[in-house]
Amino acid sequence: MLSTLRDFWRRHRRKAFVTVGVLGGGYFLYKLYDAHRRKLVELERELADEREGERLIKAQMQAHFENIQRIADTTTLPHAMHHLSSRIAEELDLSQLLERLQNAKNQPNSLTHSEKIELWDRLKIISFTRMALSLWAMTMLSLYIRVQVNILGRHLYIDTARGFESSYFLENADMIDRDDEQKFLASADFLSNYGLPALMSDMQTAATEVLKGKQLKDFFNSTVLHETIRQILDRFMSIGSPHHWVSYIMPDARFDRLATASSSDSKILSDVTKFDQLMVETGEVLTSAEFGTVVNISLKAVLDALVEDMGALSGGSLTSGMPLAKLLSLVTQMGPLLVYGPSKNRFIQIIQSDPEVEIFFTLLYANMPPS
Repeated sequence: MLSTLRDFWRRHRRKAFVTVGVLGGGYFLYKLYDAHRRKLVELERELADEREGERLIKAQMQAHFENIQRIADTTTLPHAMHHLSSRIAEELDLSQLLERLQNAKNQPNSLTHSEKIELWDRLKIISFTRMALSLWAMTMLSLYIRVQVNILGRHLYIDTARGFESSYFLENADMIDRDDEQKFLASADFLSNYGLPALMSDMQTAATEVLKGKQLKDFFNSTVLHETIRQILDRFMSIGSPHHWVSYIMPDARFDRLATASSSDSKILSDVTKFDQLMVETGEVLTSAEFGTVVNISLKAVLDALVEDMGALSGGSLTSGMPLAKLLSLVTQMGPLLVYGPSKNRFIQIIQSDPEVEIFFTLLYANMPPS
């Protein structure tokens, strides 16, 4: 019996080793496959969780973005626009000029002919200055505030919802505190508090150059009026350096140094606050080519709507044309309408509803370069 088993083993030993080897190899391959399968399942689960997380983040960012827009439209912009309207009314008050002209009309001999011409010429210049300034300031202030709230909203969202800070200069900067936030939003009043005198002077210079030689008896129709206002705005924007107008809207002396400071400039960077970082980022947006495009689109849209409204107020007379002297009454009426609060200001709504403007601010909030 034993010898039979030995003979059997001797004859089939090779086959037995092969069989055991195959079985062992199969088991090893199975374990390898099972481990690989488990890793794939785990990886797929992680990817699914990551995709869900990204979806939730995008949804939260969209909701937060819409909330930021509401804050701008219902709180920040109405306050700033009311302040701007009051300041323009103070600095470019036409009441005394109009009263003198009315008195001269009632008492023909109270003024000489040259004095009347001088008063009418002043009314012409100041009326167009006020209307063009109101158009430009309303447009720029509404755009500036939306830049502000989108930059601030993105930083606040990153600080709180993502758990890390997107610092402009420093890796481990503090989160935005309430004082920096309020100071940053309060800078929307810089135009009304500090920038208006220089803006008014430059706009009046532009208006004087464009209106030079235009007589009170000259006929203005919609096309001539549109071209005249456009020329005033173009002349104003060409005064000084390409981005000279930024100095009307926000302070720039300190931020110029910060924007050009390198990491080795420890003395400059040591006292950089979150407010400084937000202002530098805002300044860079304002001087970007993409924002320049948005400004041009917005100014054109507002100008088109303004001339359209003036044509309607004229009862159709502006279509065929009217003397400049008669047109000035319409010009003086339109200035204050341009700086109404957002809820009553269709010009602001025109800017906000423009598709290209909406795309710009969506990309700004997401911190993506416009294409």
